[in-house]
Amino acid sequence: MKLNTLTRTGGLAAAALTLSLGLAACGGEEEPTSASDDTTQSQEPTQEESQPMEEDASAQAYGAGCAQVPTDGAGSFNGMATAPVASAASANPLLKTLVAAVTEAGLVEPLNSAPELTVFAPADPAFEAIPPKDMKAVMADKAMLGSILKHHVVGEQVSPDELSGEFETLNGDKLTINGSGEQATIGDEKANVLCGNVPTANATVYVIDTVLMPS
Repeated sequence: MKLNTLTRTGGLAAAALTLSLGLAACGGEEEPTSASDDTTQSQEPTQEESQPMEEDASAQAYGAGCAQVPTDGAGSFNGMATAPVASAASANPLLKTLVAAVTEAGLVEPLNSAPELTVFAPADPAFEAIPPKDMKAVMADKAMLGSILKHHVVGEQVSPDELSGEFETLNGDKLTINGSGEQATIGDEKANVLCGNVPTANATVYVIDTVLMPS
């Protein structure tokens, strides 16, 4: 558009100069006003046309815990929607302990590079409910830690209305979910969803209130 406008403006300027010289030779009559300005302005896109409105990623999320998600920045719904799941979680203040565990288990890259996942992500208070001695022992055992974390991950994206049923986890075992949507409870522990259907670049995340244990 800029090239066309410059070409048009240059042509009009040359025509105006020729007309001005001709009028001066004939007695200096007043130069007529050109309508080119209105034509040029009407072809320029408005700000609304050139900048489409961004979709609000928070619109599909549900649960009382969603109120604790930041409203802007990398840890917000819109920020997490643009990053792969492990990176998205690292920016979320609800998931600091989970991110530390995922990093310790060496699962950041496998989770980030997976094409489609559903992650049931225990919030920090869920880990705080585990006795410190037990938590320390699990964090020190990389194989056990990895098994527990992969039990929280399903290798497909599951929407709220599809939650009910039995799903195979990345740990190779089964995760049973009763109910769907906001009524769903996760695993044998009957974990509740604090903030569900959170989008990331490659996963759907459900923040839950309990750490799930493999069978």
